Amino acid sequence: MLDLRDVISVPGAKLPFECVLDGERLAAPYVIGFDAPVSARGEVANTAGALWVRAGIDAAMECRCDRCARSYHRTKHLDVSVPLVQAEDTDEAEAFCLEGETLDIADLLETVFILNMDTKSLCRDDCKGLCPRCGKDLNEGPCQCRSEIDPRLAVLEQLLDK
Repeated sequence: MLDLRDVISVPGAKLPFECVLDGERLAAPYVIGFDAPVSARGEVANTAGALWVRAGIDAAMECRCDRCARSYHRTKHLDVSVPLVQAEDTDEAEAFCLEGETLDIADLLETVFILNMDTKSLCRDDCKGLCPRCGKDLNEGPCQCRSEIDPRLAVLEQLLDK
């Protein structure tokens, strides 16, 4: 929890922070685990009477590819810049509500990290995945499965066999 009393009423004031985020809460379905604790560093700043959280979040993860199921390591850096508003000023969609003079900075940063996670995880952009018939990893080369023929065209295949 950050005590913001000294920052709320003083334009130009800054409150630096460092924290470790909860890896259990941050785990997406494709995250196997974190290689190190997820860390965040930044400041809460009063800019002309408006409070802003500016921070960087760094995570090193072991992930599972959604196409080929291979595990791989990846790092993610996220720059955060979000406004804080009083609970009664909730018109701004991108802002986080501040209730009172304290802020659970870890909760705020964990929420931002979760909202910025990828919906699909690939070991590489050109991952070919697995053969739906035999399960061979197509990144290692083609499988020996014959392509399935549309049953409506099966008669034509018989002509080719003659």
